[in-house]
Amino acid sequence: MLTERQIQVLKVIIDEFIQSAQPIGSRAIAKKDGITASPATIRNEMADLEELGFLVKTHTSSGRVPSEKGYRFYVDHLLIPFQLSSQDMGVIQHTFAREMLEFEKVVQQSAKVLSDLTSYTSIVLGPQVFETTLKKIQIVGLSDHSAVAILVTSSGHVEHRYFNVPKMLKSSDLEKLVNILNDRLVGVPIIQLEQKLSGEIAGILQEHMSNLDKTYAFLQQALLEEQPAKLYMDGKTNMMRQPEFNDIQKIQSLFSIMEQEDEIAKLLKTSDKGIKVFIGHENQIREMQDCSLITASYSLGDKQLGTIALLGPTRMEYSKVISVLNALSVQLSRTFDSWY
Repeated sequence: MLTERQIQVLKVIIDEFIQSAQPIGSRAIAKKDGITASPATIRNEMADLEELGFLVKTHTSSGRVPSEKGYRFYVDHLLIPFQLSSQDMGVIQHTFAREMLEFEKVVQQSAKVLSDLTSYTSIVLGPQVFETTLKKIQIVGLSDHSAVAILVTSSGHVEHRYFNVPKMLKSSDLEKLVNILNDRLVGVPIIQLEQKLSGEIAGILQEHMSNLDKTYAFLQQALLEEQPAKLYMDGKTNMMRQPEFNDIQKIQSLFSIMEQEDEIAKLLKTSDKGIKVFIGHENQIREMQDCSLITASYSLGDKQLGTIALLGPTRMEYSKVISVLNALSVQLSRTFDSWY
């Protein structure tokens, strides 16, 4: 259990280190408002905090820097809510005031706003199409033997599926097929499409169309091919401006994992609702263990759609980042609620 003075010293050190990226000494702490202890007393407190694992002594000075344990205590117990400026809130609100009809455009702009407001790397995970419901199907013939199925989901996601059209299907058959599908499948969770196709839809097709087997096979190709959740990033180069990443090997390692979008998407997909903070070695991906990752979910009603996140150094402005993420997740959720 930390004493009140130890907590005060720890908070000053972390606040100062977040801003300066320089080790903090006892003399600098003693000059801060609200600190009444002498430099000698503060040095003793710093030594105790180091022994307890909250601080780390650097080799280049007598000052201390926060450890991952120190940051965790700071995030869990010492954060003061950050009030976003009217200018920052205006940027966020202006983003969603525009008429953007497609989900992708909203998400891409959200990623840009996140990185611009924080100077960190933003990552936005779009909803996996199989976790939403179908809003509309359209099939457009491209040639005698090829077509594209356009699926619009309840999240605003627009998916294009290209496929080969069986020779026995005429354009009139395609039109009839689209009418049947829109009549029977709109509002059905996409994850349930296969069950619907093999049951109710198969029975209807048998009544209205010949060559059921071939028709059903091409419908599977058009509608049931699973698509991964989409990942959007912005501000990758922001990490290069952080003093912690002057080491070329460290930044190369981080950039290499950011190219592996499947791994990043898998990580964000497991994030629970609300704001979550992962510091250093709390991150599952080894190349991100010199960083902190803060995530927030966005939703449509009670259904969690996806995750927005910011990746930065462990010396991250936690309070501001959490406020920005929270404001943006609320706006995203409100936008999708207003659409549907």
